[in-house]
Amino acid sequence: MAMMNNTSKKPFNFPPGTVIKGKWYNHIYTIVKELGYGANGIVYLVQGTSGYQALKMSDSNISITSEVNVLKAFSKVQGPPLGPRLLDVDDWEYRGKNVHFYVMEYIQGTDLLSFVQAKGFSWTGVLVSQLLSDLERIHKEGWVFGDLKPENLIVTGQPYRIRCIDVGGTTISGRAIKEFTEFFDRGYWLGGSRRAEPSYDLFSVGMILINLGYPMRFTKAGNGNMQQLRQAIRSKEQLRKFEGPILNALEGKFQSASEMRVSLLDGLSHTQPVKPKLNPKVSKSVSSRSHVRSSTSNTRRYQHHQTGKSGHFLETVLVVMIVSLLYVLYIYGELM
Repeated sequence: MAMMNNTSKKPFNFPPGTVIKGKWYNHIYTIVKELGYGANGIVYLVQGTSGYQALKMSDSNISITSEVNVLKAFSKVQGPPLGPRLLDVDDWEYRGKNVHFYVMEYIQGTDLLSFVQAKGFSWTGVLVSQLLSDLERIHKEGWVFGDLKPENLIVTGQPYRIRCIDVGGTTISGRAIKEFTEFFDRGYWLGGSRRAEPSYDLFSVGMILINLGYPMRFTKAGNGNMQQLRQAIRSKEQLRKFEGPILNALEGKFQSASEMRVSLLDGLSHTQPVKPKLNPKVSKSVSSRSHVRSSTSNTRRYQHHQTGKSGHFLETVLVVMIVSLLYVLYIYGELM
């Protein structure tokens, strides 16, 4: 789940079978397994009265309240859900302390990276395009996702759809990004601002595309800069068709997620096989041959017609000659 870095320590460590009972609403949840952890809490798969759910707990009431507010805001946005549905918010008394938690929809599926590795890189354009549509709606509501990475993106299906599962890094536009993962962070690579704005998320989308081409990721060489990232893109055939959109995202040239989406789809459309067109010269040659064949055919028909006319004429002359000869013989007989 969301992490500031790989050295984050688990805030809690409860084994499977642990029973959590809400202090205020008395809902009971049994831990099945850990799903992930980060700087602001840990997420467990739990069994509730209505099936499997995801429960996030934290020792910081501020963090829990912030994430709950994000999920509530997302639930009001029209269209497909942007994040998991919020189901419950409560406290759990554990050894004399209050453990703050909220329960959300458990989104079943495969993380984006694993999905692409299993199904093929050809799915990348479709799924990232869908992600950009969701980001456009998030940005219009005044939020920036912040900690975008394949681990926070689950592909459900069928039909396949990408869902954001961890809103811990989601930040109100204009503020400092709350959580980030270095490989996808603009500040880490380019020393750019960590201000919550659409371009920050779009940089992360560009890095997600790179990550899909380099599943093991790679480390920053020296100070790290655009030259290293550009070389990484051009070294992978799979990424070269996305080179334009990725570079524009990394360089902050897109004004919105929808603009990046249009660029991405445009690039995809130009990589589709094009129906071959007939060469004008070949077409002309074919046309000329057709004309020659047509002319030859017409000539033959004309010649045949003319031959027919000549035959009829000779027959007529012969008949006239025979009739004339008979007439002459008849007159000669009368005179005798």
